Amino acid sequence: MILARSFAATHRGTVRDHNEDNLVDAPALQLWAVADGAGGHEAGEVASGMLADALADLPLGMGPEEALTRIRRAVIDVHGALRAEAERRGKSMIASTLVVLLLRGGHFAALWAGDSRIYLLRDGVLTQVTRDHSLVQTLVDQGLISAAQAESHPQANVITRAIGATGDTGELDKVLGATAPGDRFLLCSDGLTKVLDEATIAGLLLAEDPATALVEATLKKGARDNVTAVVVQVPSPAA
Repeated sequence: MILARSFAATHRGTVRDHNEDNLVDAPALQLWAVADGAGGHEAGEVASGMLADALADLPLGMGPEEALTRIRRAVIDVHGALRAEAERRGKSMIASTLVVLLLRGGHFAALWAGDSRIYLLRDGVLTQVTRDHSLVQTLVDQGLISAAQAESHPQANVITRAIGATGDTGELDKVLGATAPGDRFLLCSDGLTKVLDEATIAGLLLAEDPATALVEATLKKGARDNVTAVVVQVPSPAA
């Protein structure tokens, strides 16, 4: 089996003094993830780190059904641990967004909670695979604001789901699909998508090291938040 090639980069940004993002870059597992510690909550880096560690520790050699089951079980276990840790610390929550990409046998699974995103670049066309769990996305879905208004909305940072969040279950939404040779997937935290538009993202995904190029472009534009990019390239049969 020819494994997908991947690139990963993360940075604390130009304003914050530490990085609450964590990532998983595990080509041997054919699994990648980005976790963004929920902004404004205590110990977001603890939440994102626990998720990254749990996913990176999954065993090799799993088929697609077993892998999906193990991913969901690991995330729900972390959700429970984060709820217990928040109670122990007397905090309302210790939480993180999460996006996970799993490749198996010419297909992909995208799983997520929160507003970190997965994009797919295929034949020069960029498509957002995930759908934000956020207040502004809910308002867009209800027809109360436009997508353009959502970008500058004063509550653009409010998420409606996260692992470890009060009232959440730790369950992940899922999208399944077929891959094509040359596909490039981007997993990223909202520190990137709130700065770079989709045309810029699509162009930089073709760079020699696309993850580094995306993070550097975000930093050049200010990057007031932590920023993380993981790019996964599906090989061609002759690769």
